[in-house]
Amino acid sequence: MTLMSAKNIPLSINGSIAEPAHLLIVSYSENGQALTEMLGSLHFTTTYTEVVSHAQQVLRTARPPCLVLDIERETIGQLQLIKLAGEYSATVIVIGPAESDSFAKQCLSHGATHYLARPVTRERLYQALGVSVPGTGDNKEKVAGPAQGASTIALGMAYSTSSKMQEIAAQVRRVAPTLATVFIRGESGTGKEVVAQAIHRLSDRCDKPFVPVNCGAISPQLIESELFGHEKGSFTGAVRDHKGVFERACGGTLFLDEVTEMPVDLQVKLLRVLETRRFSRVGGDGEMEADVRIVAATNQCPETEVRAGHFRADLLYRLQVFPINLPPLRERVGDVRDLARYFLLELNEQDGNKIEFSEDALRTLENYSWPGNLRELKNVVQRAYIMADRIITKAEIPDDVVNPPPFQGDQSSGPCVTVSIGSSVAEAEKTLIFATLNECKGKKEKAANILGVSMKTLYNRLRQYERRKDA
Repeated sequence: MTLMSAKNIPLSINGSIAEPAHLLIVSYSENGQALTEMLGSLHFTTTYTEVVSHAQQVLRTARPPCLVLDIERETIGQLQLIKLAGEYSATVIVIGPAESDSFAKQCLSHGATHYLARPVTRERLYQALGVSVPGTGDNKEKVAGPAQGASTIALGMAYSTSSKMQEIAAQVRRVAPTLATVFIRGESGTGKEVVAQAIHRLSDRCDKPFVPVNCGAISPQLIESELFGHEKGSFTGAVRDHKGVFERACGGTLFLDEVTEMPVDLQVKLLRVLETRRFSRVGGDGEMEADVRIVAATNQCPETEVRAGHFRADLLYRLQVFPINLPPLRERVGDVRDLARYFLLELNEQDGNKIEFSEDALRTLENYSWPGNLRELKNVVQRAYIMADRIITKAEIPDDVVNPPPFQGDQSSGPCVTVSIGSSVAEAEKTLIFATLNECKGKKEKAANILGVSMKTLYNRLRQYERRKDA
């Protein structure tokens, strides 16, 4: 057991001068001392121990804001230590073997903020701590990652320190261990499936399947079969038995994405399954148990879809047991810079490069409204990464981000449409869609980004209008 204290020099976190941060390091591997020396060089006050009981005493008395747990194999004591650290609001970073996926899930479900599989790069560890890598530019700026004491979860696609995403992280941690149905709302590209996966990872069903299905991407003629399965010979082309997603997700989590795009007649059958927890294959006689946890999502306003007659109100009430509202990227103040660095860090680690952003490039990214949200930002960073040599400058940023069209962002000064009072919501929606397509000169992907919907949703709407026209 060794106690090590670094120099009493303030550490800059989130751009402000703070008191020296206290790290509790618990290690069972031969790299423990080296880890302590490396972190001590960042001017943290560090306490190093190999004894769980001593670590518990430090947590109760010193209340360190961060625990770094370096392990070789899993034990019950380590999970209890993670849980105790969470009770004292400490950030928990676990370093463990890459092949122990089940233990990684257990760590996250017990309150760990990060699970870093070996080998761990210095950049990834510093990112998790929320500090910049020494010698790589302005040390007053952190790279993307949770700040000291932050109560965040790894959402797979990115980390965030904005207050709105911190609140969502807390909601995910609360609802994940329960059986409550979760309904995620958010614009296209805000990471709805990523949040659904986090709920699954932190639940008791984490060792069972996570099965996503996009209700708007399946043909109306096939969606019932895709959901519930079918028996051989039940319809033309049914040459063999087929398991639907309810069967494939048995014991796990079923993610119903774009659920408001589901045909109305099938919504009745889904409602019955949710209420009875039983279903039948198409063409089958017997019933099966629906042992699944439902997480649904939409990029539409479901109340508007109900008023327009596209979605059943009783199904909405059944799905919306625990709603989670994901904010668009334009409302996540201060996140764009950190998220861009996070995406760039992933690309650098993947290829072994050390490409960085110039300050001008980061300001350019912050000034854009990001109608495509996280998905668009990630694609832009990847494109700039490919085009850059050592530094990503403003020149490598796509022109439509550097010089966005006038109808993006504040659209009050851009082209407008007029809707008469008394028009239905469906009529107003149709008018807006066709006006946006016209402004985009028929480019559907661009129109979908501006409208904040997926390409599949836009195509579905256009098909609906065409069918009504032919009727």
